[in-house]
Parts: sequence; C-alpha cells; structure tokens
Amino acid sequence: MPKRRWLVAPPAPSTFSARFPQFPPLIAQIFYNRGITTPDDAQRFVGMEDVAANARIGDDPFKMNGMSQAVERIRRAIREGEAIGVYGDFDADGVCSTALLTEALKKLDAKALPYIPHRINEGYGLNSDALKDLKEKGACVVVTVDCGIRSLGEVEAGTALGLDMIVTDHHSVGNELPRAVAVINPKQNDDAYPFQEFAGVGIAFKLAQALSDAQQQSPLPNAQTLELDALLDLVALGTVADLVPLVGENRTLVRRGLARLNKTERPGLQAMMQQAAGKNRSMSAGTIGFFLGPRLNAAGRIEHARTAYKLLTTQYPGEAEQLAAQLEATNRERQKLTDEMTQKAREMVAALPPGEFILIAGSPDFPEGIIGLIASKMQEDAYRPAIAMTHKDGVMRGSARSIPEFNIVAALDECADLLVRHGGHAAAAGFTVDNTKYDALHARLRNIAERELSRLELVPTISIDAEASLSDMNWKLLEHLDQLAPYGYGNREPIFLSRNIMVKSARLVGTEHIALVVSDGVVVWDAIAFRQKEALPKLAPLPKQVDLVYTLASKVWQNEPRLQLEVKDIRVADL
Repeated sequence: MPKRRWLVAPPAPSTFSARFPQFPPLIAQIFYNRGITTPDDAQRFVGMEDVAANARIGDDPFKMNGMSQAVERIRRAIREGEAIGVYGDFDADGVCSTALLTEALKKLDAKALPYIPHRINEGYGLNSDALKDLKEKGACVVVTVDCGIRSLGEVEAGTALGLDMIVTDHHSVGNELPRAVAVINPKQNDDAYPFQEFAGVGIAFKLAQALSDAQQQSPLPNAQTLELDALLDLVALGTVADLVPLVGENRTLVRRGLARLNKTERPGLQAMMQQAAGKNRSMSAGTIGFFLGPRLNAAGRIEHARTAYKLLTTQYPGEAEQLAAQLEATNRERQKLTDEMTQKAREMVAALPPGEFILIAGSPDFPEGIIGLIASKMQEDAYRPAIAMTHKDGVMRGSARSIPEFNIVAALDECADLLVRHGGHAAAAGFTVDNTKYDALHARLRNIAERELSRLELVPTISIDAEASLSDMNWKLLEHLDQLAPYGYGNREPIFLSRNIMVKSARLVGTEHIALVVSDGVVVWDAIAFRQKEALPKLAPLPKQVDLVYTLASKVWQNEPRLQLEVKDIRVADL
C-alpha cells in the first residue's frame, strides 16, 4: 500500500459552529466539511422522517424520460395477457433489480419472465440469443434492468424479433441511445429528473413506483396491492453493493431499505444474513458491503447468478438455507481463487517498466468472473488505474478499476473504434476487444493515461474531518455519528486525527490485523487496525508515540457493548 497523504479539513469558524448548539462541535465540523450550512439542512440530513414506513420516496418518477411510455406499454401487456421479459445482469445490483421488478410485475398480475445471463457464456449486456429465447417463451415485451444503454445492436435485434424493448439502466450514456419503445436513464442529457446517481435497482424501483402511481389512478383488474416499502430491502442491497453515491435519493432509499432489511421476511435473506453475518448483527451499509454483497456477487462470478436470484425470491426456508450454504461455499472458492490470481497479476505488474501510469495484466488463466477483483487489488497496491484481462476464442475481455484522477470509461470512449463493446463508470468499467486490436488498444490507453496523469502527484489521500482528543470520543458522539449514516461512497464515514498518542500494546490478530491499546495520558482506548500488519514493526519497541487516524465504532464483547477506535492509518509521531 502506498504511503497516504493526510488531508485535514480546515476548522469551521466559531460563528458556524454556534449555529448548531444542539450538536457537539465535532458534528458541526462535519456539517461544515459536507456543505451543510443551516440548522434546517442539518435536521433534514440527520432527521428520520424519511425512514417512516410508506412515506413517499423521492420525486415524481414520471419526470424521467421514457417513464410514461414504459408504464403505458407494460400496463397494456398486463391487460392483454402478454408476457414481459425482465432482462437483468449477473452482479448483485442486476440480480436485485431483476428480483424487484419481477416481484412488482407479478403483484400487478403480469406474466413476468426473469432472465439473467451467464457471465462467461453470454457476457455483459443484452444477448441476441437470449432475446430469441425470451421470444420463444412467449415474451412480447422485454424490460432491461441494470443494462442495455449501450446495447444498440441487440435492442435493434430484439425489435426485429417483434419484441417491444424497454431499456432501464444507470450506466453512462453513449453518443447514441438504443432505439427502444422507452429508454429510462436519468443520465440522459435532457432528462428532467433531479437526481441521477441511482444504481440499476434504484431505476427499477422508480419504474415500480410509477406503475404503482398508475395503478392507483386506473386500477388493473386482478392486481394485488403493490407495497413499495416491501421492495426496499432489495433496493438497499443493490445500491450499496454497486458502490453508487449514498447521497440524495439514494440515501433515503438505503436508510429505508436498511430498516426493512433488519426485519426482512424473505427466507433467503434471513438465511444468508444468519450464515454470513451472525444472528444478532444489525444490518448496515457496511454489513452489506462486507458480508452480503460479496456473497450475492460470488454466484455470478464463479457459477451462475440465478442462484443468487433464487435466494432472493424463494418462499421456502429449507430451500433458502440450502441456497445460502451454496453461496457461502461459492464465496469461499471465489476468495481463494482471487488470492491466487492476484498474486500472479502482481508478478506481471512487477515486471512492467517503471513509471507506468496504467497497469495492465492479462492471462488466459484469469477467470472472467474475478478479473474485476484482480484489477481492484492492482489499483489498491499501486494507486494507478488498472486493468485485468482474460482471453479466449480470439477475443479479450477486460475489467478496469481506476482512481479519482482518471475517468476510465472516458478513456475507453476514446478507444471505442478498437473495441467490440464497453461501458461502465468513471471508476469501474469493462470491455471486449479482438486479439488483433489489443496492441493498438494497449498503446492508446498508455498514451491517454500519461497525458492525464503525468503532471499529477499520485498519492492516495485520507480526508480527515477534524483533529480531536481521545477524550472527545464517547457514546454521545457515536449516537450523533450514527444519525449521519448510511456511510459509503459519496457519504464517507467521518475520520478523526489524534496526535501524540501513546501505543501501550500492539499484537497481531489473525494474519493481517493489529489490536492496540492506546492512551493520551487521560483515557485509555482499545483500537483495531484492519489489514495493516505492515505497521507492526514500526511500533517496536513499545511504548511508542504515534499520530492516529481513525473512526469511532462500537463492538460487543462478552455481550457488553464497548467503544473502540478503528485505525485507518498510523504514523510514528514527530517529536
């Protein structure tokens, strides 16, 4: 891990902090850092009114381009008894999107045909053979979820088959839109919806919300009540797992969804939560990111994502336990394979010339399902954009992970003439290229990376909210911090810095973590530094004076809740 830069936020003016007398000064500082400038803004941010069950979420879904056309065509299909295909993706967001929209359609008495492609055999995005299969099964309409925005040829192929195609997607929009009955993606340039950063499951929820609104205005016969709140556990899962910003409407969706997830009635989620996270663990955005999301994703990476779909949709506890156990085993296999292949990629990176601005490693041994994980490890190791590739049958498939200074999907857009297909976001993308064009692609990406990054100091940064004393850390502060959650991309967990702290003891926990006891001479704290074993030698001999960057958290030890510091970085103090 490269040495990290500490960027400490400037202190808020005293006049600013005085606006928030009901909050501790450290919370007022966090408001200042986040651009929350008035007491009303603060109350809206920490308030729980948006968590109330059945309260309407967000703006009018019909403000989105294509929503009216999509709802009209879907309702016509329901009235006329036409089957509707729901075409998803094989990651956690795509699986949650497919489960959500299928459930909503069935509540409205639709004949819904869910379809999730196989990652290896069919690849990302729409697949013409799959559309033929849906047509043969009786589909007249196909709604994509979490895919399709760049599948221009496949949408045309579906239309040629006689399918009415509706595209819902959240990925970046290309120069041309698919020629579909409706295209729903708030990232379209002329879209009037005020929020753009949904996950695929968020867009699927907005479509369900629009269908619910239409049902209230003009009820379809035989339809059941569509309880939108019952879908929010799926929204929280997919939104957090897809690493979209937890701000704006996403924040509300996830807060409401976590409340639903903690009392979910889905047997599959109950079983997975029990096996992955333990019976008494409360579900948070962190729990989804660390425990649930990887297990849902493992199905599509190693086997077939339909296992994850079945887990989310089964009504039978016995089947749910079997599926959860299967996902648990698949995830362990995924972890082992990722470790082995990442080591191979690291050896390839070590052999590259010094000074590379983009790291590219490829091997036919890399399973396609984990190349994104390999790329992520490469990026974390060197703080450079990274691409992991595998190749088979004359084509290469790549998965890219990037750093904030380099928009990887924009770079791939500059290489579109060399690619079979590509898509994604600024920080993560995927593509397919013919073997014959790989050398040209490699050269162009290296040139783009050098152009964009050569004049920058590429050092990972920890943004620190405030310098604080250990005596400032207490249960009352944690209570206020919990009101700022859910934390994740776009709403990071507040980070504090305490200087000249004495490390009284330090020991290795497991193979990667350090357990510490620290003190400022007034109070003594337990602390844990996850995956930072490389820091242990510099703490010898003890005691050692250090500067500590950390978050405040709680743990349960022998059935008793305790506060602890979760260390993000540690430096020997300059005395």
